Amino acid sequence: MPDPIAIRRKLLEWYKRNARALPWRGESDPYRVWVSEVMLQQTQVETVIPYYQRWLEEFPTLADLASADEQEVLRAWEGLGYYSRARNLLKSAKIICEEFEGELPRDSSQLRKLPGIGDYIAGAITSIAFGQRQPALDGNGKRVLARLYAYDKPVNLEKNASDLKRILADLLPEHQAGDFNQALMDLGSRVCLPRRPKCGDCPLQFECKANGRGLQLEIPVKTSKRPVPHYQVVAALIHDGDRVLIDKRRSNALLGGMWEFPGGKVEQGETLEEAIIREIREELGLEISAGDIFGRYEHAYTHFSVTVHAILCDIIQGEPKAIEADEIAWVTLAKLAEYPMGKVDRQISIDLNATAKKTCG
Repeated sequence: MPDPIAIRRKLLEWYKRNARALPWRGESDPYRVWVSEVMLQQTQVETVIPYYQRWLEEFPTLADLASADEQEVLRAWEGLGYYSRARNLLKSAKIICEEFEGELPRDSSQLRKLPGIGDYIAGAITSIAFGQRQPALDGNGKRVLARLYAYDKPVNLEKNASDLKRILADLLPEHQAGDFNQALMDLGSRVCLPRRPKCGDCPLQFECKANGRGLQLEIPVKTSKRPVPHYQVVAALIHDGDRVLIDKRRSNALLGGMWEFPGGKVEQGETLEEAIIREIREELGLEISAGDIFGRYEHAYTHFSVTVHAILCDIIQGEPKAIEADEIAWVTLAKLAEYPMGKVDRQISIDLNATAKKTCG
């Protein structure tokens, strides 16, 4: 078996020399550690850096976040995706101020009861901010440990991920657990890469069982993913003079709390025109006519992808009502930037503004 003492020493020495200079590194403020770890979930470090910096300018303390409006929070988060993370940050901040006197709990079991905080984030906060000997295992860390111990079971199954978490818990040094957790993540993101691991640069190459057996490309083992479905979606661009109609998605839906151009999925056998007329009748209680396609937009979510057809539409009859939305609003094109939107709707709004400027020009 790999030598735990050698692994601790070599990995921490490597981390001391090679740790990335990141704005949240060296932070002991639990709030800042928490925000950075939530942002880093399923998101590239380079993408997170400017969001993290802007977030702390707008919400420098946990109390500032707790007193914020959800729309402010979503607007600050816009572009990072996984918007439930932002809503959960806000919900948890309010709970912490109400029940924990504005201080993040130091106990991992209490942390895990807060919205959006699971095992990984609880481990990251307690080890990095509070110096506790708690494991924080992300995807990069799973890959390193699986190769290090030649773990040949699928790591994306929860029961097997628990095995790796126990291995990490045993590996953690009595002190510097936060550094060790971060070192493991850094090693996975920079050296122990998924397809082309840089074994010659790895400080643990002689402890690594997969390397010794030539199994780096076979490990970690994962179960095969299901095919990702693709949907055709329609979005209505309904004008009233210089204003356009948008609505706010239900809070419990995908992109909850975000604003969008109303519409939805095309059902089997429907034309785009039939789909947009039906969707707007169901969503807003309006009878419309469908005109030209303004644009087509491709986007991939975690479990599916879409082609969104933005269609110019006119109202034939009725007044818009928030039947399947939380709110509706008539907004000038210039004001659309003030409303938090997902990537596709934001791009549509940008294109609408660009088209309007060309027309006026």
